[in-house]
Amino acid sequence: MFLESLANSPTQKGSIEVICGPMFSGKTEELIRRIKRAKYAKLNIKIFKPKIDTRYNKDNVVSHDNNFIEAIVVENSNEILSLIEDARVVAIDEAQFFDDNLFIICNQIADNGIRVIVAGLDMDFLGKPFGPIPQLLAVAEYITKVHAICINCGSIANHSFRKTQDTELVKIGENNEYKPLCRTCFSNQKY
Repeated sequence: MFLESLANSPTQKGSIEVICGPMFSGKTEELIRRIKRAKYAKLNIKIFKPKIDTRYNKDNVVSHDNNFIEAIVVENSNEILSLIEDARVVAIDEAQFFDDNLFIICNQIADNGIRVIVAGLDMDFLGKPFGPIPQLLAVAEYITKVHAICINCGSIANHSFRKTQDTELVKIGENNEYKPLCRTCFSNQKY
């Protein structure tokens, strides 16, 4: 198997990079930038996104700035292992929407000498740690926390505030559903 052959390669070292922050902070833009650099280096790359994310395009990873890159759509994290083939870089967008097993999958891939780049929300709309991101942050070699701008006061925003009264944890939406807020403005909002 390909993963086993990489484990014996002294020149290939695996790692996990996590890009996290609130909505509208540029997480996907940063993921795409890193993928483009890896492509420039002629590395074999596999890009994954969860099936649930259909906001801009069901088959591409798309940033709010309309930059995009083709991706493999998967239902759950276990599918990723069987689809990485001979990749040297594995990128995963909207990681918060994957099951908790994503942590195990990413570790297994990195342990076998592959660079793993993960982007996702670190907190849900209630300001609580979201999905598998906290576990990935704990084991990542590299962490990039990006911020948005608070819509209310212009400060650095690290919260994704849901503007509607929906209480379901996972709700796909855009600026009609969410707005970035700083800690103070988030704390002062009423649900």
